[in-house]
Amino acid sequence: MTIVSSKKFIFQKKTFIYIFLILVFVLMFMPFVTTFNDILTRVVMNLDAYKFIQNYVVPWEIRMVGVILYPFGFQPAVVGEYLAIGKEQPFLIEIAWNCVGWQSLLFFVLTSWIGLQGDRYTNLSKVKAWLIGFLGTFLVNLGRIAFVVIIAFYFGQNVAIIFHDYGSTLAVLGWLFIYWWFSYSFVLETREGSGVLLS
Repeated sequence: MTIVSSKKFIFQKKTFIYIFLILVFVLMFMPFVTTFNDILTRVVMNLDAYKFIQNYVVPWEIRMVGVILYPFGFQPAVVGEYLAIGKEQPFLIEIAWNCVGWQSLLFFVLTSWIGLQGDRYTNLSKVKAWLIGFLGTFLVNLGRIAFVVIIAFYFGQNVAIIFHDYGSTLAVLGWLFIYWWFSYSFVLETREGSGVLLS
């Protein structure tokens, strides 16, 4: 056994404990977090700080969600700020700027700041792990939006809102657990000479 392996295991355990604590915190205070998000949304809208996301990011994400839904036979079409799905009577879905996934990005940035701190791993492997996490979070977020659209289409807006407010957060946290396991197992590389071999 090596000191490097022992320290790596302790560090991995510490990171997963932090992620688990974040999960517990979110589950305990989820109703308050949802309310805070609504208040924050209104504040940002009053400041007109959302217009850049609404004008540039949202249309791009709407098209990407449409690409995801297309193989399932929904025949999506972009109608202004709405995504229309269905054949005879199109079902309109509005994807607001607050739905693009800033919460997901916040969770990722928080855990990556914890998991990639220090100098035990090479900078190149850190960059690789961060890029995988960023792109993975982005794809998970697109999948989350697409799933909410499908739920709204088949089960109605009320059911979709419940998943949007609660299920989405759990999905992102589940992704983060998988991401960190994958990063520690296959991506992050320990620096040479950072530990002492024990016979």
